[in-house]
Amino acid sequence: MAHDDILTDGEEYVETLHPHWKILVRPVAVAVVVLAVLLVLEVIIPAGSAASIERLAVLVIAVVFLMWWLMLPLLRWRTTTYELTTLRVRVRTGILVRNGRDVPLSRIVNISYHTSLLDRMFGSGTVVLETAGEHGDLTLDEIPHVQRIQSMLFQLSEDERVHGDEESQDR
Repeated sequence: MAHDDILTDGEEYVETLHPHWKILVRPVAVAVVVLAVLLVLEVIIPAGSAASIERLAVLVIAVVFLMWWLMLPLLRWRTTTYELTTLRVRVRTGILVRNGRDVPLSRIVNISYHTSLLDRMFGSGTVVLETAGEHGDLTLDEIPHVQRIQSMLFQLSEDERVHGDEESQDR
């Protein structure tokens, strides 16, 4: 991965995730409905000079709406990343303004996940990392393969705890 310059000594990437693709289903479904309505309007509104202006206005409004409706969720999906390393969990969000949060694995005291019925059908869910410290829990929404990621995080945090204990005993 090309992000090696932001890793600390001895830290390695384990996995980089984006939210589950299911968050894009609703915008695509709405786009299909809008296109269907436009096709129906094309059949209903008779051809003529006044009707052509109405058609053009409806078409322009629909195209602008569809671009906004489809691009915003796609950009949010693309710019949201969950990075798991051997030492921390990194969350990056934001399209124009970037926000980031790093949680050291050594601070994680509990890892849980939640899946709704729809999440279970898609194999996604929410992971909640309870952390020791003043910044509170970290919630990772719409995680693909949520059970595997929860297990991976548990293993990584246990490995970090064991290695951290060994390093403190060596001192």
